[in-house]
Amino acid sequence: MDTIANLKAFLEVARAGSFVGAARRLRVAPSVVTKRVEQLEWRTGQRLFERTTRRVSVTEAGRLFMPTAARLVNDLDDAIAQLQKRPRALEGRLRIKVPTTLSAFYLGGMLARFQNQHPNITMDVLALDRPVDPVQEGFDMAIGMFPASFGGSVDVGLCAVPRLAVAAPAYLARNEAPRHPSELLRHQILNFQPLGATWTFEGKTGPVAVSVTPRVDSNDGLILLQNALEGNGVTLLTSYLLLPAIQAGRLVTLLPEFRVADIWVRAMVPENRMQIERVQALLDFLRAEFSPVPPWERNTGSA
Repeated sequence: MDTIANLKAFLEVARAGSFVGAARRLRVAPSVVTKRVEQLEWRTGQRLFERTTRRVSVTEAGRLFMPTAARLVNDLDDAIAQLQKRPRALEGRLRIKVPTTLSAFYLGGMLARFQNQHPNITMDVLALDRPVDPVQEGFDMAIGMFPASFGGSVDVGLCAVPRLAVAAPAYLARNEAPRHPSELLRHQILNFQPLGATWTFEGKTGPVAVSVTPRVDSNDGLILLQNALEGNGVTLLTSYLLLPAIQAGRLVTLLPEFRVADIWVRAMVPENRMQIERVQALLDFLRAEFSPVPPWERNTGSA
């Protein structure tokens, strides 16, 4: 016996004044409404309607019962509506490509916090320092910092990252700090290989491109950072790697009148994965983590 369905049938008959009218509102046959009311009368032990060939009227017992029945039905409908509004627990697997250094400093912690919020999601996280086609290599999301474009993917910018030219005080004690990018040609260069050996600066009179000859050429920013800290030369790296050492006085920013183009932290998502809830949830989470101020600039006076 479906008590709630029986209560709804009782209320609709009372409001419509007929079983046929109630059946029309409930979109069932009149015989179904009749059966439900009879079941409720049997359950309560009370006659709820007086029936004649011309009309149906609510009995005294029915009138007394109506407010309680209406409240029960309304409370249930409200409770169901509230449950339907609650976000469903996300579940399933996410396959993600991440850059190694950014993950070690920040992105790994972000993914851990996302996982903590969504314990039913499992993750395959692969750290790679190369552009990845998420469609061809089967990723739900490929996060990277190298310029790349692949068909069938949506490219979402998460955060702009400044790059800075720096050297250690010990190196500058032996070598005069460059005042113009062209003067880098006489310096020891620690170069980030994936972005090439041409360093392009923007000055007041326009762009200045310098083709450097590296003393150290590496695809790992941490190796270059350690070399710079040891006083082995000038490097051009992302600010999130450099800011702690700059603030501690272990590195000095060079060429302050010239600017290097930002690079972007980007998430590439296959078009056919964009509407999947867990993928969209991760994308929204990362947007919030990286903005309005990126984590490396918080509480540093750089924001």
